[in-house]
Amino acid sequence: MKTDSKKELFENMPVPKAIAAMAIPTIISQLINVVYNIVDTFFIGRTGDPYKVGAATLAFTLVMLTVAFSNLFGIGGGSLTARLLGQGREEDARRVSAFSFYGGLGIALAYSLLTALFMDPLLRLLGASQDTIGYTRQYVWLVIVIGGVPVILSAVGAHLLRNVGYSRQASFGLSCGGILNIALDPLFMFVLLPKGMEVFGAALATLLANTASCIYMFIALFQVSRKAAVSIDPRRLREVSSEDVKAVFAVGVPSAVLTGLFDIANIVLNNQMAAHGDLELAAIGIVMKPERLPNMVNIGLCQGMLPIVAYNYSSGNRARMQEVIRTGRVIGIVVSFMSLAVFELFAAPIVSVFLDVSAGDTVSAAATVAMAAGFMRVRCLASPIQFLNYHTSYCLQAMGDGRDTLLHAAARQLVFYIPCMLLFNQIFGIDGLIWAIIIGESCGAVFALVLLRLWLRRMEKPGAAG
Repeated sequence: MKTDSKKELFENMPVPKAIAAMAIPTIISQLINVVYNIVDTFFIGRTGDPYKVGAATLAFTLVMLTVAFSNLFGIGGGSLTARLLGQGREEDARRVSAFSFYGGLGIALAYSLLTALFMDPLLRLLGASQDTIGYTRQYVWLVIVIGGVPVILSAVGAHLLRNVGYSRQASFGLSCGGILNIALDPLFMFVLLPKGMEVFGAALATLLANTASCIYMFIALFQVSRKAAVSIDPRRLREVSSEDVKAVFAVGVPSAVLTGLFDIANIVLNNQMAAHGDLELAAIGIVMKPERLPNMVNIGLCQGMLPIVAYNYSSGNRARMQEVIRTGRVIGIVVSFMSLAVFELFAAPIVSVFLDVSAGDTVSAAATVAMAAGFMRVRCLASPIQFLNYHTSYCLQAMGDGRDTLLHAAARQLVFYIPCMLLFNQIFGIDGLIWAIIIGESCGAVFALVLLRLWLRRMEKPGAAG
């Protein structure tokens, strides 16, 4: 698709069609990547060993931190690139995209090194017990220590491609990585490696799939850079100014903090749940897999919407920008309520997919599945509220409002959700720990909507900066 057609998408295409063009490929890639994480848990669950499932849950928290680091440069640099394009500043966009790509490389190397140096204390902090730490260590070494660079760089590359209008190419690369992972999982876990090495096999499949995705992103960025305002030429790093760095970090840091605090909340949840027992930890880990499906649909919708909001905000077309925001909100709420209905009706069969109650310790497996079904019926009630948090935060990021993004992220997790977990766990036990997400997310959503409304009112004032 030619560059002028990309401009048409941002400026004139009917809003539902424009959102679909950007969001559908992103949603597909998000879903495929969720599916391969679910497949990891599914195949590990075939062993009937709740401790291996618990280990995968703990390792997943560290994997999610890679999303925070990729958002630092991917969303920070990507949203700035889209805003610069809205102002017609293509050379500036190329410089910023190069800085974002190599910034992602640098932070990936740092994260891998620090994880290797502090592996065991970190896993203990996450809630690993003597029964789960060995399996967790296997997964983290392969996916984070060895594989941190490809997983972060492929995500950064996808964000950069998406923000210059190449959502389909970005999503293809991520999707191919996910499909490859799904194909390699059973091969390594049950064919090539000996029994007992299932967690190692799942991690090896993930490492190879992420590496393939990263190679694709590098090639795609190189090809797209010939016709669009994006670059991975390291020589452009010499042109980067302190203003560029500040502008990337102004949105990137809040976006990374948003994801990082979400991970910290999961760490707190895992720790509190692990104190109740390893089976309880395995149960919440099972629930977190399928509940990510609607969340990732909505995040994909928000990521697809972000470049259009950013471009029109920067170009001054506020009417189109607000129409995009309203349309995206309606779509996301509909998706959330549909997923809520499915989880309420089919909680038991959904969670039973992830742990075989006829293999291994059948008594423990059956107890874990029963707990997971109960957890799911409660936690899924938060889905529409979580979407409002995602949607509002992405809108603020698109408009370069890092301050309110950071304020919302901190309030959502540190003021509302985590204190609710700790308090309700003390008062009501494990039931309070599960219900806390609904109260915490509701408070966060109300706060986010107030911040967005105040920001839009400021932008409507004469002379407001674009």
